[in-house]
Amino acid sequence: MQYRVLGESGLKISLIGLGTMTWGEQNTEADAHAQLNLALDHGVNFVDAAEMYPVPPKPETQGRTETYIGTWLAGTGRRQDIVLATKAAGRAHDAGRPNHIRGGRTTFAREHLFEALDESLKRLQTDYVDLYQLHWPDRLTATFGKLAYPWTEPQAYSEPILDTLQALAELVKAGKVRHIGLSNETPWGLAQFLKHAEIAGLPKVVSVQNPYNLLNRLYESGLSEFARHENVGLLAYSPLAMGMLTGKYHDGARPEGARLTLFNRFTRYSNAEAVAAAHAYVELARKHGLSPAQMALSWVNQQPFVVSNIVGATTLAQLKENIGSVDVSLAPEVLEGIQRIHITQPNPAP
Repeated sequence: MQYRVLGESGLKISLIGLGTMTWGEQNTEADAHAQLNLALDHGVNFVDAAEMYPVPPKPETQGRTETYIGTWLAGTGRRQDIVLATKAAGRAHDAGRPNHIRGGRTTFAREHLFEALDESLKRLQTDYVDLYQLHWPDRLTATFGKLAYPWTEPQAYSEPILDTLQALAELVKAGKVRHIGLSNETPWGLAQFLKHAEIAGLPKVVSVQNPYNLLNRLYESGLSEFARHENVGLLAYSPLAMGMLTGKYHDGARPEGARLTLFNRFTRYSNAEAVAAAHAYVELARKHGLSPAQMALSWVNQQPFVVSNIVGATTLAQLKENIGSVDVSLAPEVLEGIQRIHITQPNPAP
């Protein structure tokens, strides 16, 4: 396993991170514990969760993912062996975001964040998290498949970023949170958090967790510059584009039990342009004798702004293959092929 430093935290985290959003929906508690054991056996130390998980979010399953991690921690006593991250859900201001979490008390106001963290800590059966992230901005943004900033929508409901940062600073001071991060964030949002931290002497954001894969390279055009100049690196999620880059959906296949077979909410990854681009990447990998999944993951691994590549799996075999991507090196002709596809099919799954 390779390790990289998480921003200015000083924490060394594994290049492959363990994603958990299927735990409690497609994976049982026993599955979750088995994945944790396998991941740690292979050197993975970064575990990423969220109060909203599992996905798709439903009232009857909300919090199960954290609960499963908590029972593993209680049973193994291995809290010091992992860098544990979780996220606070944001406001449910459109149809794609859940409104059942904490009775809808999901702004990033002080009292809501305190409530969210305390409930997460109880489920996780720990006194602190190493990284506490805001799952999405408390304002409308061009994220989750939106193609443009929503100029026509009102912004009055947004919780002031300074107030949110001050609340997070209290949680850090209390010892419940070691470091803070953002997720599904934009360059403007990150810039605001950094500005307020510098002016007011508040904790600095150490990471941004955004989608990054061969079908969505939008991070490269704006946020990646922050990684270089401000040392705020990327925690890459959905590196396999919800499985589209593994080849299992090749030529219209829909395997039994697969996410795109079970759920219809992931259309950003299954539109016609994304399907065409994914087909080209899978064919490229097979042409060079590579596993499509490992090619896609290895490409993410090699990016200098990536701190950890968060992989998810529903089987141990998938997880082992994903972790094994750290040992895969892509030849120049493979990288050239990837770039040629990107030029013709840029970012079809924003």
